[in-house]
Amino acid sequence: MNISKSSIIVLLALSLTAQAQTKGVIDEVIWVVGDEAILRSEVEEERLRAQYEGQQIHGDPYCVIPEQLAVQKLFLHQAVIDSVVANESSVSHQVDMRINYYINQIGSKEKMEEYFRKPTSEIREEMMVGVRNQMIIQQMQQKLTADIKPTPADIRRYYNSLPVDSIPMRPAQVEVQILSFEPPVPVEETERIKQRLREFTERVQNGTADFGMLARLYSEDTESAKRGGELGFVGKGQLVAEFAEVAFNLNDPKRVSRIVQTEYGYHIIQLIEKKGERINCRHILLRPRISATDKVNAIQRLDSIRQLIMSDSLQFEQAVIRFSEDKNTVMSAGLMINPNTGSSQFEYQDLAPEIAKQIYTLKEGDVSQPFVMMDQTKNREVCAIVKVKKKTDVHRANLTDDFQTIKAMLEQKMSSEFLHDWIIKKQKSTFVQISPEWQGCDFEYPNWIH
Repeated sequence: MNISKSSIIVLLALSLTAQAQTKGVIDEVIWVVGDEAILRSEVEEERLRAQYEGQQIHGDPYCVIPEQLAVQKLFLHQAVIDSVVANESSVSHQVDMRINYYINQIGSKEKMEEYFRKPTSEIREEMMVGVRNQMIIQQMQQKLTADIKPTPADIRRYYNSLPVDSIPMRPAQVEVQILSFEPPVPVEETERIKQRLREFTERVQNGTADFGMLARLYSEDTESAKRGGELGFVGKGQLVAEFAEVAFNLNDPKRVSRIVQTEYGYHIIQLIEKKGERINCRHILLRPRISATDKVNAIQRLDSIRQLIMSDSLQFEQAVIRFSEDKNTVMSAGLMINPNTGSSQFEYQDLAPEIAKQIYTLKEGDVSQPFVMMDQTKNREVCAIVKVKKKTDVHRANLTDDFQTIKAMLEQKMSSEFLHDWIIKKQKSTFVQISPEWQGCDFEYPNWIH
């Protein structure tokens, strides 16, 4: 089996325990925190994970790692007291995503099972425990720090107390408004796509072709095409509504669905397996092609709209409401939102390359010439114009332009200090026992040994 080095690094952590058992490593309890034990194998697993992922451990790993695990046990212990639990649907969703990723990296479910030397059900169960604990710890920390809300006065005092050298530099950022629409697809092109999908359906159902092979050869969903169109187990909410409605009504794995139109194109779907409220299916996606003539006509239409804006006959925001087909921005006057931060500020590298190229030389208030770009969400071409709402050059963070950034810095500092103090207090009220040979450490928190 051919697995890349990067895949081995990603997958190593999950298989370390099994490898240790195969080699006959004798395990033992080295710490007890409350009712929870920390095993030697857990420490070794974390050490190897850090080593292979290039994570630096500051200090003796056989001191640092057990303490980190012990701190996690403190939060999990408090979570039991406070009845903090993970949302099992979210846990299952995260695990499904990871398993699907592993299958994609290795090549198939069978190869994944061969690599880990255990069935998918066992891999999944092990991952459920880890993901569940991670979510519970995050929720517990959020609950403990929920009341930390610095006032504007606190933020100003914090900023004024910072040495100049510790105030972060902020990169050049821009706020952008967009007006876009898709060139119309001719009826003849739509019919051509549907006829192709009908032919695929007929070939599968009369036994002359395999759905998975057709998906590998022809599907324009490139990621799932590598797996024969297989999507992996997903919940209904993870799929677009039109697709989900048809997929979740399938019952016969030998049949192929009717043609389904979504914002991504046209699909046919085949059921693989249903498991509770999750489904695994495969699909073939085809997208209609937009002709060069249609793109030219769309660009000319946008140019006319731009001329109205430039002559002050029409405001950009009004034009967005009247003409834009971008449902994510039309209600915000075209203002784009950075999915990485949730704010309207973008660094240039976070924008689509076509947009970044257009606005780089523009000034605030300028409107670009019409251009064609790839909508990454739908993976199709659209025509657009953009307006620069605001530009900020590289600068040291200040309260006027970067208030939210400074607020986040202070909240992080206050939360870290609160959790540090909470851990010290929690140590004193929690039963902790450490094997003698693991006690000779310079711990970050000094109260483990009473």
